[in-house]
Amino acid sequence: MRLPNATHTSRPWRIHELAPDFRVEDVWSFRTPGAGPDDFPVMLAALAAAGGAGTQPPLVRLLFAVRWKLGALFGWDAPETGLDSRVRSLCDRLPDDLRGPATGTTTPDTPFTTVYELPAEAAKELANRTVHTICHLGWVPAGNGEYELRMAALVKPNGLFGRLYMAGIKPFRHLIVYPALTRQWERAWRDRERLCARPQQP
Repeated sequence: MRLPNATHTSRPWRIHELAPDFRVEDVWSFRTPGAGPDDFPVMLAALAAAGGAGTQPPLVRLLFAVRWKLGALFGWDAPETGLDSRVRSLCDRLPDDLRGPATGTTTPDTPFTTVYELPAEAAKELANRTVHTICHLGWVPAGNGEYELRMAALVKPNGLFGRLYMAGIKPFRHLIVYPALTRQWERAWRDRERLCARPQQP
């Protein structure tokens, strides 16, 4: 479910101090029935085990395939447009207490790099010719004694082209990508015991 931006900006997330130059593009909530305050690492493990873009429905995979084809054609995703080339990674801004084993590691089947992981929040980033973006995940009380997952997309578009690109893909994000992501992530929580018990691939 989409939420107002203030539901992200009003909480004392550590990302605020790291990325004041990014704007909040979207905030989304995901139902995790039965979740408690210490279950955020379980949620992250279930999401990792559930897979990334390659496990999405056919229409979403088609959208991403088209996007990667366009990126290859126009050089949007060339190495010189990414992290530590066109822009500096947020990892360079981290204080010592936010650095951990996951910092700077890539997320399988996604274009994201982990910035940090904490007991109740995590941040991942990517950059290309269009935008530098952060996927922030937070663990929030749901008001019924349980907890839910929230995702905030923080962006810094690359000039006019980046702003036009973000405006152009907005309908696809809201009507297709985020609803599919909601189904996948909420299913990952329901299937967490099976997913997390699955042997890891070498």
